Amino acid sequence: MTIRVGVFGAAGRMGAEVCRAVAADPACELVAAVDPHIDGADLPAGVATGTGPDVLADAGAEVAVDFTVAESARANAGFCAVHGIHAVIGTSGISTDDVRGFEAAFTASNCVVAPNFAIGAVLMIRLAELAAPWFDTAEIIELHHDGKVDAPSGTAIHTAERLASASSAWAADPTRVDNLPGSRGAAAAGGIRVHSVRLRGLVAHQEVLLGTTGQTLSIRHDSYDRTSFMPGVLLAVKQVGARPGVTVGLDALLDL
Repeated sequence: MTIRVGVFGAAGRMGAEVCRAVAADPACELVAAVDPHIDGADLPAGVATGTGPDVLADAGAEVAVDFTVAESARANAGFCAVHGIHAVIGTSGISTDDVRGFEAAFTASNCVVAPNFAIGAVLMIRLAELAAPWFDTAEIIELHHDGKVDAPSGTAIHTAERLASASSAWAADPTRVDNLPGSRGAAAAGGIRVHSVRLRGLVAHQEVLLGTTGQTLSIRHDSYDRTSFMPGVLLAVKQVGARPGVTVGLDALLDL
């Protein structure tokens, strides 16, 4: 029995990639696609389309995937919760408060929220977390395409939180003079500095730099194409129905 899937933001680059991945997976069926510009989307025959979320309910979608923008994702999640549709959310800019709202809303269906659906990126964060107690300093450099409107990325913020949870013994920032304001990046959890790069030609990249006396460790992940996120998305689509409430991150799905 296949999983009936609907996609929000189906005409966008990530949404279109999700549509292709779902349509190609024998365990899934793409039944609905939603986007304000849906008329320009390249979709398989028979997929219900529309500019509003009602099309998902009308098409009998069991799972909805959302890679839109935070404001839309909040509203879309509310619709899914009310209509008993499981949600898989990869939209950037989802806050802790948003997650609390999802936890209150998703009682008849479930939700998976992840800052990054690339399995390699999830492993990068876990490896950095394991290494953290053995180092005194850490900095994060995240690099994305020039169409990304928020900074730092959700993945970078999440990485800093995980590092800060793994160790509280981070050395203080030695900087006393900023020759250019902001040159040291943003101070995230634990005072860990995060630096954001926005450059045409990139997709999604992150490097975690860890340092202690006489040595450094660099852990880097690179997504060169949006297809890199699809195994994680499909994993979430297939597992969300069996994970009550709200699951944050792919870690639990990967048994990390």
